[in-house]
Amino acid sequence: MDITITGKDVKATEAIKEYVEKKMERVEKYFDGDINVVVTIRAERSEQIAEMSVKVKQDTYRAVTAHKDMYASIDKDIDILEGQIRKWKTKKDKANKDDSIKAMTGSFGEEVKIENEIIKTIYYDIKPMTPEDAKLKLQEKPQDKFITFINQETNKVNVLFKLKDSKNYGLLEPEA
Repeated sequence: MDITITGKDVKATEAIKEYVEKKMERVEKYFDGDINVVVTIRAERSEQIAEMSVKVKQDTYRAVTAHKDMYASIDKDIDILEGQIRKWKTKKDKANKDDSIKAMTGSFGEEVKIENEIIKTIYYDIKPMTPEDAKLKLQEKPQDKFITFINQETNKVNVLFKLKDSKNYGLLEPEA
């Protein structure tokens, strides 16, 4: 971890440097690579302002807070940075989890395909209508390939679907 502390209108004392290094351990635990930390401290009127920037690979996290006490300002910055990093890590872990479910990989990197499993469930309303009404509903939604409905004439569940020619339709109707 590389820490650079700069003081504007305030001297960056050894005590402040040690305090920042100690507090940055809370942030360092989230990463296993090179971390560049730039801390700028300054005073404006009666407030002590601490500005921290943490750069890890291509990601940058930044926090700026003001408080009457410089140490309190540094603590607030660390809390903000830690929250940003946790949020980013959670998003990244969730994305990785979703990717791993989509394309599970084996221990040697080969892709394992999921077969014979129900991997998606869609819920929808089944409404009573005629096959002609169902055809009109299906034409309203060009992205849909089928519609399930209760046939008003037979009181049975039917499925109307588009054929591969995209011009005609098929009707599934139970026999019994």
